[in-house]
Amino acid sequence: MRETTVGIGAGAENFTGGADSTDMVLNIGPQHPATHGVLRLKLVLDGERIVTAEPVIGYMHRGAEKLFEARDYRQIIMLANRHDWLSAFANELGVVLGVERMLGMEVPERAVWIRTMLAELNRVLNHLMFLGSYPLELGGITPIFHAFSGREDLQHVLEEASGGRMHYMFNRVGGLKEDLPAGWLGRVRAAIATVRSQLPVFEELVLGNEIFRARTAGVGILTKAHAEAYGVSGPIARASGLDFDLRRDEPYLAYGSDELRAVLTVVTREEGDCLARFECLLEQTVNSLDLADACLDKLATLAPGPVNLRLPKVLKAPEGSTYAWTENPLGVNGYYLVSRGDKTPWRLKLRSASFNNIQALAELLPGALVADMVAILGSMFFVVGDIDK
Repeated sequence: MRETTVGIGAGAENFTGGADSTDMVLNIGPQHPATHGVLRLKLVLDGERIVTAEPVIGYMHRGAEKLFEARDYRQIIMLANRHDWLSAFANELGVVLGVERMLGMEVPERAVWIRTMLAELNRVLNHLMFLGSYPLELGGITPIFHAFSGREDLQHVLEEASGGRMHYMFNRVGGLKEDLPAGWLGRVRAAIATVRSQLPVFEELVLGNEIFRARTAGVGILTKAHAEAYGVSGPIARASGLDFDLRRDEPYLAYGSDELRAVLTVVTREEGDCLARFECLLEQTVNSLDLADACLDKLATLAPGPVNLRLPKVLKAPEGSTYAWTENPLGVNGYYLVSRGDKTPWRLKLRSASFNNIQALAELLPGALVADMVAILGSMFFVVGDIDK
């Protein structure tokens, strides 16, 4: 068996062993343009076909879960914010919802609706990145420019509200950092309309492209049974026919309200291939814009009021445990919080969507051609920081 290492900057290929076997071990990464971070794939090949695949993770591990134990309940928001750098607001949200549940807090209605709207806008930002970068990984350069144009429009209004472009730090235990700026609702509505007008480009330029369809249709099929077995969630699981979305099935924030139940659509496909995953992502983006518009309509009717609660100088959660989970852009995020009555968590276990989703590569890649590996890998829509935490 011979072994080959491939990576950016490697400069050379290293071969070891004799020629007594046709199998070859191919290392993809840990620096590779299709991974959205530092991931290594250890592939065993028989000619052009993949025999086995092993995702090797941990290159970016920062020990966030251990750091949670040495930070108080205000400070851990910053740590949770960063593991999925495309979903910062949603990451914050899960932590504060868990802490608020432990404290028995009832967050002001205005804060609930603002949180819901910002969560959907953050979902759109996340999805636009993958809608643009996935065609790029397959050789299509143009879509990413359209995606970043829409992302900039949304990031401008989110930065105006929170002060941050990537790491918003806008959630607080008990609500939000502050209320929205004057005139902001009108500006965000205009940004949503602009992004909505740009989405048909992906229908025509990407889904209408015969090369893109040839590279993705019937490639990397993830069955519903395997999605369930590996705990896959989010658009990837729904593309395999797993009809599950926490916003509908176990509503939190304002998702259980009459206004949003009528708008929320859980997008599913049955094919489970790369094309189905892209289609789910695109349709879900459209629905998130609809949900954000519905939140804006509701906020326009709410009377002015507080967006946070007054907290004690030292915030301590009562002894006990709780589990909060949210429908993050990439799938289900879970937060298991254990408190012993101190100002810091005794334990905060993070269940991130990308960690489970990436394990399914061990099922998806065997039997596929090496040429299809990047198409399959890119369609899993993961962020490596969300795996390594």
